[in-house]
Amino acid sequence: MKVLVADDSKMARKMLIKIFSDCREGQEDEILQAQNGEEAVNLYKENTFDVVFLDLTMPIMDGFHALKLIKEFDSNAKVIVVSADIQQGSMSQVREDGAIDFVKKPISDVKMKQILEKIK
Repeated sequence: MKVLVADDSKMARKMLIKIFSDCREGQEDEILQAQNGEEAVNLYKENTFDVVFLDLTMPIMDGFHALKLIKEFDSNAKVIVVSADIQQGSMSQVREDGAIDFVKKPISDVKMKQILEKIK
């Protein structure tokens, strides 16, 4: 599985990748990382990803804008928003803009397994 993890926090990226890898133990995965929305969009345009984990609050370009651009580029993109911003308006907006799911940070292994089932 080819995965993009976009978050401005290196620690948040490491934690998400560890949980993802633990849930996919024994599987061959390629995981790329982006530090902001602009990097995420550029990487998405250069690669084919099975899933994108996207934070909302990032410098240069936030996750809201990155999500819109990724979905414009590929309407079938599977984007999971993983954010500490749990305001109802934010959750509604990203679902409206095409995110498959909205997950509160930090993501649990139970939730990760549910997401992996959903995107199969």
